[in-house]
Amino acid sequence: MTDYSEVPLEAPGIPRHVAIIMDGNNRWARQRHLPGVAGHKAGVDAVRDVVETCARAGIEVLTLFAFSSENWRRPKDEVSALMRLFLVALDREVKRLHRNNLRLRIIGDRSAFSQELQERMERAEALTAQNTGMTLVIAANYGGRWDMAQAARQVAEAVARGELSPDRIDESVLHRYTALADLPAPDLMIRTAGELRISNFMLWQLAYAEFYFADVFWPDFRKEEMTRALEAYSRRKRRFGQTDEQVDARRQGGELC
Repeated sequence: MTDYSEVPLEAPGIPRHVAIIMDGNNRWARQRHLPGVAGHKAGVDAVRDVVETCARAGIEVLTLFAFSSENWRRPKDEVSALMRLFLVALDREVKRLHRNNLRLRIIGDRSAFSQELQERMERAEALTAQNTGMTLVIAANYGGRWDMAQAARQVAEAVARGELSPDRIDESVLHRYTALADLPAPDLMIRTAGELRISNFMLWQLAYAEFYFADVFWPDFRKEEMTRALEAYSRRKRRFGQTDEQVDARRQGGELC
């Protein structure tokens, strides 16, 4: 098996962190007169393809929105099938990640998952914790509002313990308590299936991200589509409140924008 790091893609302006809303599994299955779970299974194959493509491109962090806090509202049989698929994928895919020196991290409120699934998550993270390649973040039972609320709660608890003064609370303090505080913020957010919204995904972290919307359903979002998204990103000019002239000067000075 080829190590992902051996075949880098030739693409300038690679983002450090890519976040993806994997949408369209159910619609992909319906088009083929298949049950919804068939779309989710096909989606796992797309995950494998995109993980490999991003790792080879030299991306540091890839975050995938696997299961939102709102997804519990779906039909019970679909949720049950998703949980079983999650268990199988964890056991199978984490070995692949480990062989390729990739690190797995799972964010979100785990308390709603079964004890078995929580334990599998912990074991999967522990297995890959010392790996030094790309970090794959799986957002499961995650919501951007949940993330900000739990960060605010931790800040309030620190104030109550006398460890933090209210007048010291600013953006940087709140950020330290968010789910991905130790990782770079997403540079590029991708959503598949033609939907033009972020659906409560990483509300805090996406403040300055570039957005890319693909029309294809997630199971069809493979290496070619991922490469197309990275190429589109490389042509973007990220200003962060600056003028074009300032951005051009930064680029000429060798800084990434």
